[in-house]
Amino acid sequence: MVQPLLGGVLIGIAATVLLALNGRIAGNSGMLHGLLPPQKGDADWRVLYLVGLVAGAAGYGLLQPQDLAAEAARYAPPLAVVVGGMLVGLGTRLSGGCTSGHGVCGIGRLSVRSLVATLIFMAVGMLTVTLLRWR
Repeated sequence: MVQPLLGGVLIGIAATVLLALNGRIAGNSGMLHGLLPPQKGDADWRVLYLVGLVAGAAGYGLLQPQDLAAEAARYAPPLAVVVGGMLVGLGTRLSGGCTSGHGVCGIGRLSVRSLVATLIFMAVGMLTVTLLRWR
């Protein structure tokens, strides 16, 4: 499949451009955190980044509705989504960033801290899936 490769290339280009032009790391949790409360003159590009993130996902859903239907079949109960989101938010605060900031940008900058954080994210994710699907 070419879509994952193309998506990865586009994410890499976007992260590189943001770092080169703004000197900022393209971490999703940092983008959202930087809007609460908004910093003067700093909110515009963060809002555009987050709008682009949502618009890109919505556009893909419109162009590939069969993929969206397949994901809907695996939908989790709303309470699980809320609790999971809160745990992810807590994890991003504890690790000083999210998978996008550490995994995409940090490893690209050869940050040892980001490499360790990404390895921990991946290990905990694999452990969680293993435990949830254990029968």
